[in-house]
This record gives sequence, structure tokens and C-alpha cells, in this order.
Amino acid sequence: MQFVFPLPHMLRLPAMSQPWEGSVTGADQTRMARCADAWGYDMIAVPEHFVIPTEHLELSGPHYLQSTVAQAYLAGATDRVRLNSCITVLPLQHPIVLAKALATADWMSGGRMMVTFGVGWLKGEFDALGVPFRERGRIADEYLAAIVELWTSDSPSFDGRYVSFDEIAFEPKPVQRPHLPIWIGGDADAALRRAAKYASGWWSFLTPPEKIAERVEFIKSQDGYDGRPFDVVHGLGTNRVGEGHVAQKDPHARPGMSAAEIVDKLNWLGEQGVTVSAVPIPKVSGVEEYLDYAQWVIEEIRPQVR
Repeated sequence: MQFVFPLPHMLRLPAMSQPWEGSVTGADQTRMARCADAWGYDMIAVPEHFVIPTEHLELSGPHYLQSTVAQAYLAGATDRVRLNSCITVLPLQHPIVLAKALATADWMSGGRMMVTFGVGWLKGEFDALGVPFRERGRIADEYLAAIVELWTSDSPSFDGRYVSFDEIAFEPKPVQRPHLPIWIGGDADAALRRAAKYASGWWSFLTPPEKIAERVEFIKSQDGYDGRPFDVVHGLGTNRVGEGHVAQKDPHARPGMSAAEIVDKLNWLGEQGVTVSAVPIPKVSGVEEYLDYAQWVIEEIRPQVR
């Protein structure tokens, strides 16, 4: 099982954020990321939204980073940990510009970048950026194909409804081959079909844990899946947040579980096909207590997980 380090103040989501997290600075995050790197965490992942419509502030909060910029910065501040997003809202970004940004960061970091793409769900955000919300799935599929073409072809060419290019050069290519890992976030059948065709991983959000194995089987049954290694992410606290960022009670996802409970739940998730997870931080008073608990997880819990 790989472990994600849950870096605080990536967002201020009322359903799961603690009050002190709003005072965590970029300098604090840099120090914490370096600790995670030194302790052996496998991944840091960055959420993304560009704007939050005011009618969603109560549930979603206002604070989100641009995922690729934050990943690149954190890669520069660390030595070995991998940098992912959770998620990068693909239809809201030009695929050539995004492909260049991710390839640049992968090049500069020596091959530590990853990306988890999603189609987005917040209509007001699409309206603010002038992107047709109802076409976001088709846009995402086309952008994905165009990005892969840019990353893998010596003479990139693409002719689509939303993006076209020909007779261009694109370098640097990602260090990782054939390209940096692409994961897909979401639970809809369309998202899972997208994962089967393009991805080497799936980040589940709204999927109940007991349904994960069934959904993984759905992915691997699709024509687009070719038997490649495939990661599945499900954090222990994932189901504390429902659709639209509504808080929901889940007795199986509470923070502050005992070591035995955490180990049992992670091993059970592994039996469902989960390969990457995160342990929710219990109530603490600030950065130092947060780091103490995170170090305890990696030193005491991880060795007991299959």
C-alpha cells in the first residue's frame, strides 16, 4: 500500500478541515512536505478549483491552488516524493499549455510528476471561464487524446472539435515513458471508461468502499483496458465528503481510530483492490501535532499494512 501525505490548507473544506488549518502558510507547507519526503511518504496530492461561485462557499470554501503550479513547487522543495493532483479540472485548461506545464515539471523534477484528471462538477466555475458545462466530458476526452499525442509523438498532430494542431514541435517530453502517469478521478461510468482507455490509476471519490472492487472490475472489463498495471486510490476519510462537498457521517471514515483499526481497514481496502490510501488526521492543535501524528502513521502503521 502506498501512502499519501495529506498536506493541510490545500483547501478549506468545512466538511473535513480543522479551524487551525486556515493559518497554515506556504512556508509551513514546504516544511511539512520536506518532512513527508524524508519519512518515506509516497505521494502528495493537490486539489484544484479556479473559482468558487459564492453560492457554494458554505460547502466548498474559497481556498484552492492551481494544481500543476503547486505540484511543480513542491517537487522543487523535495527529493523523492511523487507529486499528484486530486484533481486537475481538465476541460477548463488549454491542453497544449497544460501538457507543456506538466512535461516541464516532470523534466525539472527528474520524473516525479503525476496527474489525476477530472471533468469537473461546478457549473458556475465553467460559466466564469466560458467553457460549456454540458460538453465537459467530450472536451475532456479530446483534450486527453491531444495531451498524450503531444507527450508521445515526435511530430504531434491532432484534428478535433475543441483543439487542433499540426506541423509543430513539442519538447521537452516527459522524463517518464511513455509519459507521466495519468489517473482519472470520478465515479460515473464515463469516468471509468476514460480510465480504462487512458489511465494507469483511478481516484475514487463518491464510491462506497464496499463497491470499489466492483468498479475496478468494470474498468478492467472495458475494451480500452489492455492489462497494464493499475492503481486505485481510496483514503480512509474519503467518504466523509459527499456530492457537492456536503458533509456526511461515515463511522468507517472517522479520524482518530486506533492503530489496530487503521491497519484492519487499510488491509481490507487492499483486498478490494486499493493500492494507495491516506489516513485522516484526528483533531490536533496545529502543525507540530499534525506532523507528530503523520510520522506515527508512516513509522507505526505502514509496516503492518500488507
